[in-house]
Amino acid sequence: MTTANKLTLMRVVLIPVFLLFLYLNFPGASIAALAVFIIASLTDFLDGYIARKYNQVTDFGKFADPLADKMLVLSAMCWFVQNGAMSGWILAVVLFREFAVSGMRLIAVEQGRVIAAAMSGKVKTFATMICICVMLIFDIDILNLICSLIILVTTLYSGIEYFVKNAAVFKGSTSVKK
Repeated sequence: MTTANKLTLMRVVLIPVFLLFLYLNFPGASIAALAVFIIASLTDFLDGYIARKYNQVTDFGKFADPLADKMLVLSAMCWFVQNGAMSGWILAVVLFREFAVSGMRLIAVEQGRVIAAAMSGKVKTFATMICICVMLIFDIDILNLICSLIILVTTLYSGIEYFVKNAAVFKGSTSVKK
């Protein structure tokens, strides 16, 4: 297993640790949760860098890295919704975008195409991770609202961009006849 893939798996393992700290009620638990989230977020940037620099790009990494990102971010967002720091409909938009883009990528794979991560998707991930950190640190209504809106806007923009730039995937799809 490559170093990049180990970092991706480490991010997945850190998710329950992050959630455990969020749900524990002891002094310093929220700081510990923030620290774990930051470490997990940094592995996202580090694993991609290592994979490209040291030629460690693997099929497992192409699958697991974005999945680990989604698991980390959506876990935090679920906690925010449960605690009233984020509206559930914003989480629903994020989930819809993730399922839609993943579905489009599956169709593309069936056609022998690869849809690479767009810069807007990377910006969305970065902005979302920063906003989650801000929300974990401050838990102030106005900041939570601003961060939620940043997450929403970057999610919508990147989702629309993926579909506009890759519309040919749907033109090239064929239906299965029985």
